Amino acid sequence: MKKNSLLVKYMCRAAIGLKRSVATLAVATVLAFLSAQLSWANTFHALQRAQTVAEAAAALVGADVIILGEVHDNRRHHKAQAELVTMLQPTALVWEMITKEQAELLTPQILQDADETARRLQWEASGWPDFSLYAPVFKAAQVLPHFGAWVPRSASQAALKSGVASYFGSDAQRFGLDRPLPKAEQGAREAEQMVNHCNALPDHVLPMLVDVQRLRDASLAAAVERAILQQGGPVVVITGNGHARLDRGLAVYLQRAMPELEVRALGQVEGEVTQGFFDVVLSTPAMQRPDPCLAFAKSD
Repeated sequence: MKKNSLLVKYMCRAAIGLKRSVATLAVATVLAFLSAQLSWANTFHALQRAQTVAEAAAALVGADVIILGEVHDNRRHHKAQAELVTMLQPTALVWEMITKEQAELLTPQILQDADETARRLQWEASGWPDFSLYAPVFKAAQVLPHFGAWVPRSASQAALKSGVASYFGSDAQRFGLDRPLPKAEQGAREAEQMVNHCNALPDHVLPMLVDVQRLRDASLAAAVERAILQQGGPVVVITGNGHARLDRGLAVYLQRAMPELEVRALGQVEGEVTQGFFDVVLSTPAMQRPDPCLAFAKSD
């Protein structure tokens, strides 16, 4: 979609108004989770499995919004993202990992220096994996505008107190953040959060985690809207696979607000995947990591 036609269209519109399975998880919950997964998978066409980055680019080119998923600490995934940015030549990048205010600090001059970029973004204190993993992506987009979508934890906590839709503001209804999830999907997502946290969380925390995930999806969608209105398409989004999923990630909220946009998503996974949550998938070998559940183990 051309930049000018997008700007005219939206101005007119404005004018008119599973990380690790846990054996103790209840059987009923597991069945509900699997049932919902199968239902969502059937919503989408068969997965296209790309063997190379070039094949992935060919499947993604032409969309207004291109979501590049990742496993956050996998260096190969960020290398592929950098290569795709070069191949796809977007007008702008949207980042899950940085705030709107941080993104506005970035200039082509700053982006030429990885150390200075990391310092301006206060990356070392951010909790994200080492900046060296993401540096190639910033370098590949050093002449482009950058847009941030990160909702800091302090803001997430405030949103939980007031309600995520209320916190998001007047656009919550337009993006669909004010709508509760279907009961089956809510249950499945809470079950997934329990699995992801090694069955170590109290039940009352699970809906909160789902709400925060939805808030961040909507924040990503809003950042994409800003990028599209300012720069036109195509816009590339750098985010985790969870937000990149077409069945429940940022695309759901974005397409409620801007149904005219064509959105395509890449999932980068470790090992095999059979669920059709993305337009195309790149697979890499699994990384060796410490057992994540050790962090939840109680000391003797």
